[in-house]
Amino acid sequence: MLNGLWLGFFVVAMVSALAQWLIGGNAGIFAVMVESIFAMAKLSVEVMVLLFGTLTLWLGFLRIAEKAGIVDWLAKALGPLFRRLMPEVPAGHPAIGLITLNFAANGLGLDNAATPIGLKAMKALQELNPIPNTASNAQILFLVLNASSLTLLPVTIFMYRAQQGAADPTLVFLPILLATSASTLVGLLSVAIMQRLRLWDPVVLAYLIPGALVLGGFMALLATLSATALAGLSSILGNLTLFGLIMLFLVIGALRKVKVYEAFVEGAKEGFDVAKNLLPYLVAMLCAVGVLRASGALDFGLEGIRHVVAWTGMDTRFVDALPTAMVKPFSGSAARAMLIETMQTQGVDSFPALVAATIQGSTETTFYVLAVYFGSVGIQRARHAVGCALLAEFAGVVAAIAVCYWFFG
Repeated sequence: MLNGLWLGFFVVAMVSALAQWLIGGNAGIFAVMVESIFAMAKLSVEVMVLLFGTLTLWLGFLRIAEKAGIVDWLAKALGPLFRRLMPEVPAGHPAIGLITLNFAANGLGLDNAATPIGLKAMKALQELNPIPNTASNAQILFLVLNASSLTLLPVTIFMYRAQQGAADPTLVFLPILLATSASTLVGLLSVAIMQRLRLWDPVVLAYLIPGALVLGGFMALLATLSATALAGLSSILGNLTLFGLIMLFLVIGALRKVKVYEAFVEGAKEGFDVAKNLLPYLVAMLCAVGVLRASGALDFGLEGIRHVVAWTGMDTRFVDALPTAMVKPFSGSAARAMLIETMQTQGVDSFPALVAATIQGSTETTFYVLAVYFGSVGIQRARHAVGCALLAEFAGVVAAIAVCYWFFG
């Protein structure tokens, strides 16, 4: 799938360039495309430098949380909920702890770091699967919740915005939080309907109702604020949450007699290993997207969508953010490249760039997650996993656009 997507970018760019040359008489288009390839290769390295630091930093702090027992505590705290949502998983099974750790990494926005943990969790669930080539209910719920993008603190999005010169990288904190809540809720409800899960179970309601009330009350509070106040609150909460989480890990680690410095370095080494493997993918996708933009094909496609949206009477400013939404189900690296390219061409704090950042932070690479997670344990029949995951993805995109109009429109 990724091979076809990547090759397709170059083929479409070539067709567009030939049309501009033979029909439009623009013989310089090929020089522009070649220049774009080298420019994007250089940009890939610049982005990678900051990505090295970000992943290294957060995996270091995550290792402190692990050694301090925070992850185990979360597993115990969420155990009763998962026993109702995944009744085939026995109490105390290692899969619960791995699922919790995976969700914690996703919540921190460490999607690349979360993948190895998620694969371990899927393997643990596969040990309980009575039909090895068919996805179990527990595996489907785990995958759909992953595909719904459980991002509570999107540090990688902050990193990309910082690298592109944003005045306040955390400006999109609240929009992403609200949009990802919508996608996760839709994902959970769709799986619950398909699997006939008893969401009205008293234990499940004890978890879901307080969270829903807090979120609803928070949204009611936000509704009373102006756009300027919303942006300011998002910035304050983003930075406060980010630093507060760091201090929480350090303080609890110190109280639990964890050698926090040594634990940080141990986790940071793992972050370095994870980050260094991403450069080839980043170069490949950024160069492909750069060529697509330079050829005029991307602008031509967006212009067509813009005309359709304008014909319906809707505002068209979100259209420039749609490339990120279109490729996100297929490839995280392609969506990342589209986001960075949108920031470069539209401006990092422009409305399309803010929408693209929110979409990137509140959606997931659905087909990639399906292929990697299910493929790693030999599952061939996904059952209702694809439909539920794509529904959550769609909800995340719609919510991201709506929330950005609310905050920044």
